[in-house]
Amino acid sequence: MPLVYVGLAVALILVLMIPLKINGFIALIIAALFVGFLQGMPGDALLESIYGGIGGQLDELILILGFGAMIGTVMADAGAAQRIATTLIDKMGIKRVQFAMLIAAYILGITMFFEVAFVLLIPLVFTIARQTKLNLLWVAIPTSVGLSTTHSFLPPHPGPAAVVDAFGASMGLTLVYGLIIAIPVGVFIALTWPRLPFVKKINPSIPEGIGSTKIFKEEELPSFLSSITVALVPVVLIGISAACEVALPETNSFRHAMEFFGSATIALMLTLLLSFYLLGTRVGRSLKDVMSSCSSSVKPMAMIILVIGAGGAFKQVLVDSGIADYIKELTNGWDISPIVLAWLIAAILRIALGSATVAVMTAAGVVLPIAQASGISLELMTLAVTCGSIAFSHVTDPGFWMFKEYLNLSVGQAIKIRTTYTTALGILGLFGVLILNMFIG
Repeated sequence: MPLVYVGLAVALILVLMIPLKINGFIALIIAALFVGFLQGMPGDALLESIYGGIGGQLDELILILGFGAMIGTVMADAGAAQRIATTLIDKMGIKRVQFAMLIAAYILGITMFFEVAFVLLIPLVFTIARQTKLNLLWVAIPTSVGLSTTHSFLPPHPGPAAVVDAFGASMGLTLVYGLIIAIPVGVFIALTWPRLPFVKKINPSIPEGIGSTKIFKEEELPSFLSSITVALVPVVLIGISAACEVALPETNSFRHAMEFFGSATIALMLTLLLSFYLLGTRVGRSLKDVMSSCSSSVKPMAMIILVIGAGGAFKQVLVDSGIADYIKELTNGWDISPIVLAWLIAAILRIALGSATVAVMTAAGVVLPIAQASGISLELMTLAVTCGSIAFSHVTDPGFWMFKEYLNLSVGQAIKIRTTYTTALGILGLFGVLILNMFIG
């Protein structure tokens, strides 16, 4: 029966979110209450489980999400995102414009949400397409693929970071393993999809009245060095910490120092403080103006934070009600790789729920006992869930509609392009995790 209860809870989330249009935060809390009552948890114990789940999920994660959002907005408001993209294009040339936009998307996508980075980069995509007469999709698809890839594989992006926190995995090692998969997979899809015959036949016009995001004048932009430094400092610090974790003994003092400075929270906070100077006072922006960017960045984060917290509540109820132990015992005898099972659960929830954030948090709660019992690296299990949650983007996904509208596509065309590339990204990501498990697991 416990597994039936989980199925009913997921079905309840579907009904609440799809026909009733209730947001993911409310749906997940209702589902957590629903499962708890079905399992016979007393009301006070159920509430304590929900409160503990929210608090446990958001403890350090809320700092990561907050600092990451602030960095992204400070960069956007200073013109750093534009500087990175335009410099890469200038240096690499129009012939390598796809590589340039892919690299820009990787760099910006690590700290920015898909929607935010997409809106920032799309005016540059339009400008390049106009000036070079290239097919709009030739430039736009690598940009979108790069952002989707960071969304899938690279903490401190919120999705992977949330699953890392739920599983108790290492943020640094997840980043390193994620990069090993993300770079070849992202490059392959970004360069392959615009060349596919069914994509080359589609040549949309640039939509009128869209992409009016401010384009900075050259003299208004910060330097490339300042811009790229702010973008990459957290990745470098977290990466060094992960390398120390693997290469140095636990007693090593440098390793201890990097465990602090290379933790995602401290790395992002230091980067944010650095951005106040490099993208603030150094380029003539007052500290008050920079603080305004920080304040505005938090507002769009509110619902995402609530959804992630509610996902933690759902997960904790599954644990405290005994369902997690039941799932662990049930799946122990299954003749299927735990990595494939985790991916399938996340992918099915993605198809059903649409939102990758809601799907990944729901999947994390269901997969947690499987991950803990599998004996497989928790970092790889994290990536199995996150790459499953990016596959099969379709009409229930907000990102699908953004892709469709900004690129002036029909629903059918968007399905041909975005649904297929996200599915390929998820499947190739799964293969990447399975290959890494041969050497790491």
